[in-house]
Amino acid sequence: MAQRAPETLTLVRHRTQPTAETIVRLTVTAVFAYLISLTVPGTSHSVLAPLTALLVAQVSLYQTVRSAISRVAAVVAGVLLAVGLAALVGFTWWSLGITIAVALAIGYALHLGDNTLEVPISAMLILSGDTKAAATGRIVDTFIGTAAGLVAGFVFTSPQVQPAEEAIEDLCRKMSDLLARMAAGLIEGDVPVATGDWLAQARSLGLEIRRVDDALRQAEESLRLNPRSLRLPYSPVSLRDSLETLEHETTTIRVLARSLADSTRLAGDDNPMNDPEARRRLAAVLRELSAAVTAYGRLATERDPSDPELLESELERHLAAAQDQQDRLADLLGSDPRAKPVGWPLRGELISHLDRLRNELRAVRPGRRSRRRRRSWRRPMQPGRSRRPTGRPRGGSPP
Repeated sequence: MAQRAPETLTLVRHRTQPTAETIVRLTVTAVFAYLISLTVPGTSHSVLAPLTALLVAQVSLYQTVRSAISRVAAVVAGVLLAVGLAALVGFTWWSLGITIAVALAIGYALHLGDNTLEVPISAMLILSGDTKAAATGRIVDTFIGTAAGLVAGFVFTSPQVQPAEEAIEDLCRKMSDLLARMAAGLIEGDVPVATGDWLAQARSLGLEIRRVDDALRQAEESLRLNPRSLRLPYSPVSLRDSLETLEHETTTIRVLARSLADSTRLAGDDNPMNDPEARRRLAAVLRELSAAVTAYGRLATERDPSDPELLESELERHLAAAQDQQDRLADLLGSDPRAKPVGWPLRGELISHLDRLRNELRAVRPGRRSRRRRRSWRRPMQPGRSRRPTGRPRGGSPP
């Protein structure tokens, strides 16, 4: 029987653990709500309390609090509406229609979202039975279930930062692998055939950016109102800033792949990739940048490094080596524009893109973050958009 790869086992474990934790958390929450309802006078000892607890409990504490407020508001509004209409007109087919219409209008007016239907449901449940007893039991059960859900949220809900860290590490690994493949292709001299594949892979990194952004938004939301976030060794803002840097890197890698693809359309000496020495120098730069991206990913996701200077020095070493190889490449590609007017712009573009790749990694150093964690209440970045410091240029226009 074939052995599973370690990466596969890790993915299975990460998928199974959250599912098991969710099942245990929701089960304990529902039972806890039911046991509380047994001790409180005025309740119907029904499943309304555990049902409310299940509906209130969410993935993050912030979502749980929002769900709790919205559900309590919906139930109370529905109960009050039913009590008022029952006292005025009683229960008939036309009063039922009025109740549903008014309840829905109240739900939309209060912006209850997914709990909007809870208003007419609560009102109908009250109208269909003993109004006073049903109203009291409904409200009490709702408060018990909501309280149980909130308690479970504070006790069991933990910040979900690790998935965001893993997503950034995976993005860095894919970027590093692409740069390494480009370097290997340049050494083999198979540039005209390989550039199309490089460009397609570089474009696919945009989907990875959106995936990481979704993971980061979930991590940021899991920290809101969560007291356990105070124990985190650093702020998720550093991960957000790291993602912005990596987004710029993916854009530059894409335009670099486009420049290499464009160079293959030139003939003779106008094509800088026809020179084996130029390809060798460019490959050396890309190898160092590949290692730098890997080091950057480790530095961005390190929870509490005992010696962060080592990680920073590793990144700086690869960036310095890339600078050295780039200078040699620039000397090799440098020529009089009047002598080679056709290929001269592409040679300049190659150096510019390499310089931008290196400087982006050096500009925002994730390891240089404050040990004092700072909370961020700014809105999460929308997919496809980024927060950019004023005056910082984008890595290039998309090819």
